[in-house]
Amino acid sequence: MPGENLTRDEAQERAALLTVDGYEIALDLRSATGEGPEAHTFRSVTTLRFRCAEPGAASFADLIAPQVTAVSLNGEDLDPLAVFDGTRILLEDLAAENELVVDAQCAYSRTGEGMHRFVDPEDGEVYLYTQYEPADARRVFANFEQPDLKAPYRFEVTAPEGWKVWSNGTGELIEGELDAPATRGGGGRAVWRFAETQPISTYITCVVAGPYHEVRDHYSRALDDGSTLEIPLGLLCRKSLARHFDTDEVFEVTKQGLDFFHEQFDYPYPFGKYDQAFVPEYNLGAMENPGLVTFREEFIFRGKVTQAAYERRANVVLHEMAHMWFGDLVTMRWWDDLWLKESFADYMGSYALIGATRYQNAWVTFANNRKAWAYRADQLPSTHPITADIRDLEDAKLNFDGITYAKGAAVLKELGAYVGQEAFLEGARRYFKRHAYGNTELGDLLSVLEETSGRDMAAWSRAWLQTAGVNSLTPQVVLDAEGRIAELAVLQEAPESHPELRPHRVAIGLYRRDAEGVLARYAAVEADVDGPRTVIAELAGAEEPELVLVNDEDLTYCKIRFDEGSLATLRAHLGALADPLARALCWSALWNLTRDALMPAREFVDLVLRFAGRESDIGVLQMLHAWAESALVHYAVPEWREECGRLLAEGALTELRSAEPGSQHQLTWARFFASVASGEPELTLLRELLDGAAKIDGLDVDQELRWVFLQPLAVHGAADEGLLAAELARDDTASGKRHHVRLLAARPSEDVKAQAWTQLVESEALSNALVESTIAGFGQPSQRALTAPYAPRYFEIIERIWAERSIQIGMHVVRGLYPSHQDSQETLDATDAWLDAHKDAAPALRRLVLEARDDLARALRGQACDRAAARRG
Repeated sequence: MPGENLTRDEAQERAALLTVDGYEIALDLRSATGEGPEAHTFRSVTTLRFRCAEPGAASFADLIAPQVTAVSLNGEDLDPLAVFDGTRILLEDLAAENELVVDAQCAYSRTGEGMHRFVDPEDGEVYLYTQYEPADARRVFANFEQPDLKAPYRFEVTAPEGWKVWSNGTGELIEGELDAPATRGGGGRAVWRFAETQPISTYITCVVAGPYHEVRDHYSRALDDGSTLEIPLGLLCRKSLARHFDTDEVFEVTKQGLDFFHEQFDYPYPFGKYDQAFVPEYNLGAMENPGLVTFREEFIFRGKVTQAAYERRANVVLHEMAHMWFGDLVTMRWWDDLWLKESFADYMGSYALIGATRYQNAWVTFANNRKAWAYRADQLPSTHPITADIRDLEDAKLNFDGITYAKGAAVLKELGAYVGQEAFLEGARRYFKRHAYGNTELGDLLSVLEETSGRDMAAWSRAWLQTAGVNSLTPQVVLDAEGRIAELAVLQEAPESHPELRPHRVAIGLYRRDAEGVLARYAAVEADVDGPRTVIAELAGAEEPELVLVNDEDLTYCKIRFDEGSLATLRAHLGALADPLARALCWSALWNLTRDALMPAREFVDLVLRFAGRESDIGVLQMLHAWAESALVHYAVPEWREECGRLLAEGALTELRSAEPGSQHQLTWARFFASVASGEPELTLLRELLDGAAKIDGLDVDQELRWVFLQPLAVHGAADEGLLAAELARDDTASGKRHHVRLLAARPSEDVKAQAWTQLVESEALSNALVESTIAGFGQPSQRALTAPYAPRYFEIIERIWAERSIQIGMHVVRGLYPSHQDSQETLDATDAWLDAHKDAAPALRRLVLEARDDLARALRGQACDRAAARRG
């Protein structure tokens, strides 16, 4: 609906007019266990008290609901049909002090937005949870949906008897029996009342309800004033997942994080309890609702996973915990400054992993994984400054991206090197104390950092926060007659589209092979790099290096380039590079060269085949596998793809068979082997591993790995509907259902593709999770001929999809169905034709298409580079 898309100007006008004193929200969720039409909606009654700076003025409240039963303003009943248009409630002739009461029927969601309803296929139990960011609280209760109109909240929730309910505040059961059997379709009821919250924004309020499995613990800490801080802890998940939930590990990381952040921030956790709910069909990794953090339940591992998966989960736990201060206690005024919470939380997640937990390779993961996300986003035509220009909510939804998160975090890491880590943290402490329960903008943070560091932050901010694009740093080495460094300089370049050259604080490492053949650092210096060419005087006279690594230790945000000698060393001796972080940085740089069409895909694949088997860091190895597969699918010249796939499959199988039995490396190579398997010998082996006719010592083919092995069989026509149905019978769970739907859509059949397309484009029957699964199955790189007829149809339907579906589903469909595997100039031309003909389309929709076009154009440039290399032989 047109009114859904709140603009920044409207939000600023409303914030200047209104001050919110509090909400009382009563939800009746008993319909959730019913069937038929009555199970689609729930009753929501909101009492909203607020002040108006200009009595007599008009404004509006936000609500997205199928029906409003009653509206009263200051005791006067209003006609719902006259004041409610489906997204907004018109409020006229406001008094200095106002009370708005709205009684509405709100809709349960199947898209992960608002009040999501999920039925567990394993036991039929119903589970509810809310997810609001950036602006979906209005799907559950009437409000002023913008982050700078903070207020305290009181929730009261009526649920089926036998359910339990959680919210941001501490709850108590005031009616009903806690241990009563759950009722279905009516009957008994349970009423839960929750303590009033601190002043918070609408988008971080939360309700979770259902027969969730719950485990309790507590955290305590002595404070400087002699008191003791007590924080009740809880972990929640669906009952059918409880047997897989390693709660001790999650509680351990939670307590380590609370210790760490209390020590670093010097501000006690302000929101009472700390519950963490792992919920089904979640669109995000997690959400920082104070007192009740929600996570995607895929972080509960149903089978064997690698250490990287545990590290990733711990990082997310700490990321969300950092938000309790960066985002919840102090919140950005509008979504322009989204980075004020997300960049900080992304940075603090890795910082806390190293400072508080056993995951000591967090900066390796950050350099290799998170920054790869940032580099890609920062080279798209939609790149934007970290402090972005967010005109409306559609803009905001798309800006939860690699720039706001990972680039911002990388820049904060650079800021720590620039001003000093203690000055950085002291700035954070003052920021929390000065702006607690308030809203801030960029200048509020810069002012405290200037106080603590003595540095002029304005120039730094202009260069790093208010401009877009990524710089490239290349070493330039001149040797003297004795073979020593006469001069080492760093050249800085910027793309024409974003020509800003920035100040960088970098470490520059010099590497040579030692007597054992290990490529080790023998000299290093930290230096400030600024402008197009910076001479590093401190390295003059050093021995000739085999490798010069600019941005050693990953202090700044840049694309690393190599001089010819360094690149030759990596081609021959990358596996001999001893330091894990240095190795990760080199791999990342080589991948950027491939994406930039400066290194042919076949050369990158060759490096992976020769050196990935020596990679000790499991997270880096997983990224190498993902990059190698991307090189095969997007950047390799089409006529070499079959051979490339065969080489990768052979290499993966060799590493799989030689890996230590039962190790995480063995599991990682098994997954990669399945992802590139296409020939009959590989498919036969996978079939035999599933049937038990073949075994690899130490490899446990658990249920999750069974689905991984079934994927290539389905894609290449070796697993029919009957075989997939039998596998679903083995794993008739929510996870099994998602896998099953994906593999059904992955089969090589015209009818299969037509059915999947219809389900995605012509129907709204699928939930958000099954939309994702169907899209993932539909577009297979090896099935380009089958999906080619859908390329022109894509451009015919996307504007309708964007108009009719929620933003979340629209993003899934527009991104997921773009014909990227039809990688030809014709597809590029068709994309340009659509963009030319739809200049007035929604800006967010155009952004998604522009990003997809850029990826395709980059792939075509990469293929041209690979073709030229093939001709050279």
